[in-house]
Amino acid sequence: MAYRVLLSDSLGPEGLARLREQADLEVDARPGLSPAELCDVIGGYHALIVRSATKVTADVLARAAELRVIGRAGIGVDNIDVDAATARGIVVMNTPGGSNVTTAEHAIAMLLALARNIPQAAAAVRAGEWPRSTWLGTEVCNKVLGIVGLGNIGRIVAERAVGLRMKVIAYDPFVTPEAAARLRVELVSLDDLFPRADFITIHTPLTAETRGLVGAESIARMKRGVRIINCARGGIVDEAALAEAIRSGQVAGAALDVFEQEPPPPDHPLRALDHVIATPHLGASTAEAQVNVAVAIAQQVAEFLTKGTINNAVNAPSLSPEVLQVLRPYLRLAEKLGALAAQLAPGVPDEITVHATGEVPERELTALTTAVLRGLLDQLIDLDVNYSVNYVNAPAIARDRGIRVIESHATTSTGYANAIAVDARRASGTTRVQGAVFGADTVRLTRIGDFRMEAVPEGYILMLHNRDVPGVVGRVGTLLGENQINIAGLELGREHIGGMALSLFHVDDPVPPAVLDKVRTLPQIVAAELLRL
Repeated sequence: MAYRVLLSDSLGPEGLARLREQADLEVDARPGLSPAELCDVIGGYHALIVRSATKVTADVLARAAELRVIGRAGIGVDNIDVDAATARGIVVMNTPGGSNVTTAEHAIAMLLALARNIPQAAAAVRAGEWPRSTWLGTEVCNKVLGIVGLGNIGRIVAERAVGLRMKVIAYDPFVTPEAAARLRVELVSLDDLFPRADFITIHTPLTAETRGLVGAESIARMKRGVRIINCARGGIVDEAALAEAIRSGQVAGAALDVFEQEPPPPDHPLRALDHVIATPHLGASTAEAQVNVAVAIAQQVAEFLTKGTINNAVNAPSLSPEVLQVLRPYLRLAEKLGALAAQLAPGVPDEITVHATGEVPERELTALTTAVLRGLLDQLIDLDVNYSVNYVNAPAIARDRGIRVIESHATTSTGYANAIAVDARRASGTTRVQGAVFGADTVRLTRIGDFRMEAVPEGYILMLHNRDVPGVVGRVGTLLGENQINIAGLELGREHIGGMALSLFHVDDPVPPAVLDKVRTLPQIVAAELLRL
């Protein structure tokens, strides 16, 4: 099968070449498409690669019947409606590592330019002036740099700042003090960072929690004469509050590579202030970074389409080929257990618990849970004909349906060494199903409710609850044979001799409703259901 890839923004020639060397890909480079034109053509493509110019809206995605993946050549996905893509099961990938060094170096350059007023002095010289006394600067050596966000870019900034002999403090709720200490960085709270820092640089994503993080209230807590650098995302800094703080002298100056509206309007208050340095979103704009992100996104999209490998997805677990090879039987089993749990009781469950034991690392448990949800919801939910439940949208669909999801993991088990158990809780009660992995190609269903067995979770299965007495299997087999239904296998489980039993008849073809009704009338049959796995 040939996959069609659309490039709606310019991509470096290296990335384009990487795509076109793939025999299974048909690549169309059409930068500059209008929103209406994108809507008109997107329906025939399996992949879309963009930079920051193309707006991938819900309207565009509604037309993207074949779209499987969106690749963003860069970090930010603000121009992509990720929620709409997730709902439609479309993977959204970015390239978080391709421009890390470039963006960090730009932040350091902005810091130094801000400290020494370099752009203002250069502009004065070009205008025929020689203002040596006007633009008095400050040293960065021995000053305190406060970094908000100690992720990939923030860490590189910290390393460079330590080399400039700055005292570096940082705030990041996801970094441990030990990890910060290895960078020679002191981890602090925001309440501590704001009043201590001489310079503050922002390196955090724009989220509901970080929008307006640097605003009038936080600026008032900062050291008077602080200097602020933002090379992350517009909207994290309240630009009106920053302008007022610069006018009052609370903030000595700011260096901004990003704005909430880009480009900022002519009457933007920061554009009129001499102590503001602004660049047009140049953080990732180096020749090296452009090559890196172009090649990276081309490789990621090609591997996803041709191999199913997910790398750097913002809305799905990223699994390397090596990890995927180990997980494959577990994912297969988890999906089957989800499908089984959906068929054992009517209605969408209120809660799903996934418990794994054995070789699977705890960090991969989310992938197994997603597989369970995919199998479960595919049986229960009717979606738009243009898309179905998959590993991308299953968690979002479960969340939208109000299903609470619980995960747990243990390295050892009293039963099977490598097992997955799924509990589906409904108002009517809780149903447990369990399976085990015995090898790369061998998975078995080991428990349904209170009954234990070892069954192959594939195909059509006639499941009977019956009393454990002689003759049941024979009568059922005879009835199926009389109706030309071939039995491919049989597994049995029971409570105790003479008690209740569970019989699983693997059949080559679905049992018609009329035959199923006849099975239910047989002596000792309490319930009969046809499962499809």
